[in-house]
Amino acid sequence: MAGTRILLLTQWFDPEPTFKGMVFARELLRLGFEVEVLTGFPNYPSGKVYPGYRIRLLQREVIDGVQVTRVPLYPNHDQSAIKRVLNYVSFAASSLMYGLFMARKADVIYAYHPPLTVGISASLIRLFRRIPVVYDVQDMWPDTLRATGMVSNTRVLNVVSRVCDWVYRRVDHIVVLSPGFKELLVQRGVPAAKIDVIYNWADEAALAAPTGRLPNDFPGEERFRILFAGNMGKAQALDSVLDAAVLLQARDSRVCFVMLGGGIEVERLKARAAELQLGNVVFLPAVPMAEVGTVLNAADALLVHLRKDPLFRITIPSKTQAYMTVGKPLLMAVDGDAGDLVARSGGGTATESENPETLSNAAESLAALSAEELRRMGDGAKRFYQDHLALAVGAASFGAIFRRLTSNIP
Repeated sequence: MAGTRILLLTQWFDPEPTFKGMVFARELLRLGFEVEVLTGFPNYPSGKVYPGYRIRLLQREVIDGVQVTRVPLYPNHDQSAIKRVLNYVSFAASSLMYGLFMARKADVIYAYHPPLTVGISASLIRLFRRIPVVYDVQDMWPDTLRATGMVSNTRVLNVVSRVCDWVYRRVDHIVVLSPGFKELLVQRGVPAAKIDVIYNWADEAALAAPTGRLPNDFPGEERFRILFAGNMGKAQALDSVLDAAVLLQARDSRVCFVMLGGGIEVERLKARAAELQLGNVVFLPAVPMAEVGTVLNAADALLVHLRKDPLFRITIPSKTQAYMTVGKPLLMAVDGDAGDLVARSGGGTATESENPETLSNAAESLAALSAEELRRMGDGAKRFYQDHLALAVGAASFGAIFRRLTSNIP
């Protein structure tokens, strides 16, 4: 339905790092939709407003044919729960006021979660303006809040759970990133027919034409280099990787782990690796997204690791798609849906999370493969991404949902 107007309601948008940002908006435009983005002033992850922006009552700009409307919020992303709540609530209030009284009426609202407050805003706009809402659930609240330690108060978690249920009942359709997310929502009373699984995609443009040089400390080809790229926090449980490195070093294995990125655990992990005298673990600082592909392409295999947790069994970490895009074998140390995805693709090997013994064995199994076998495995990962996970595939699936809602087809 050419000319269908979509309001993308999201607290995070370019130039902030986001999955469903300008790339998604441009693809919807290409598919024939009119698109307006309703977002805040960019301040994630530092909590400071980006250079070139200042908070005002309203700012409109047109980027690549996409109307972007920014409304005020309280910029903050530190560890203070009160300040974080103010950040979420302030954007929800501003977006609600704009959506109710100022926005040109859309045919469909697309709302990105997290945070939950965006879902509340979208639901209230729907109530008063009769606009159907597609709710994209990227984090399973309150499960994520509990699993990451962001919130531990049982009473607060119960309130969040009830509000989530309220939003789920009021939106018209829900999109989730994995089969496990869908199964959990069905268990919580959401009709299965109301939920679609649409996998996330990667930053294809940046990964297809990476810039920058390989870091000087990147190991040479005499080693089998297994790269972990991304945030190193509590959820990644990377002590298990160091423990696997201890086992591999004792076997005089040529496998080495390359840890690329930042995070709250980096300095502690570096200190522990030094204490263990690990010569097969290299830490490299984070590089801009435009340069990540250069490092990924130089690795022999790519590692995903998360700690054991019921939530992570139904999570597919976003680095999975980025890894598949570059066509390298994956070593998936995540239980559940993510491991199943790699098994289906034939693009790598899955092993148990937080198990150094099985991780070290899987690493050595990959290192024992011939160059041709590794190439075939990487090609399988890339082909699976293109067929099932790519931007064009995901955006087309969203487009079908938008058109169905505007056509009143059940």
